[in-house]
Amino acid sequence: MSTTLTSKCTLAGASRGAVPRRLAPAAKFATLLAERLWTWLRRARERRDLGMLGDHMLKDIGVTRADVEFETQKHFWMP
Repeated sequence: MSTTLTSKCTLAGASRGAVPRRLAPAAKFATLLAERLWTWLRRARERRDLGMLGDHMLKDIGVTRADVEFETQKHFWMP
């Protein structure tokens, strides 16, 4: 009788579909990295869009052109 890796894990008490413990930190890191990249992309897009607004639209939202220039000069990683 041969025992497969799956049956060994089941015998050891691991449930089916469970993430091995040593992969959990890597999965957590990947999730954090993806979230950070998404934030950076969103921030860059929002700053680019803000810079494209005309003076009329800026006046409607209560932002000056100087505020826009200050914000759009920031690097994408800066909040």
